Amino acid sequence: MRMSAKAEYAVRAMVQLAAAEEGALVKTEDLAKAQGIPPQFLVDILSELRTDRLVRSHRGREGGYELARPATEISVADVLRCIDGPLASVRDIGLGDLPYTGPTTALTDVWRALRASMRSVLEQTSLADVAAGALPEHVRRLADDYLKQESLRGHSRRSRTGG
Repeated sequence: MRMSAKAEYAVRAMVQLAAAEEGALVKTEDLAKAQGIPPQFLVDILSELRTDRLVRSHRGREGGYELARPATEISVADVLRCIDGPLASVRDIGLGDLPYTGPTTALTDVWRALRASMRSVLEQTSLADVAAGALPEHVRRLADDYLKQESLRGHSRRSRTGG
């Protein structure tokens, strides 16, 4: 999965909104500054999030943005799908329609497993989880395992290079 800058900015903006006090409206400029997102780019992102009913906007001097429903009810997957579409696709073809034959037939199941693993992380992690730094246990475990593997890879590279 390759995440676009637009999708990554959208997730950051949504987590920032999730961290705001309940009922507080956050101005676009404040959101952009808090997350280092180019303001005009953020305007476009917020427009898409509003169209998908993930945020609400309020006009006027005291206006701004807020989440359209509680942060516990909006997953990271919801935001990513709004901005970039399906979480994992292969050339925009449905998995059941891929033209695999012979020794490549099992690739369809590899792509299904990939999609399922991404969904288990992204659909089960809410904006509230991220904002609170309290990720679901299976997500925390996967992240910790990844860090351990990275550490081992870095150690083995240093050993080979003498560093």
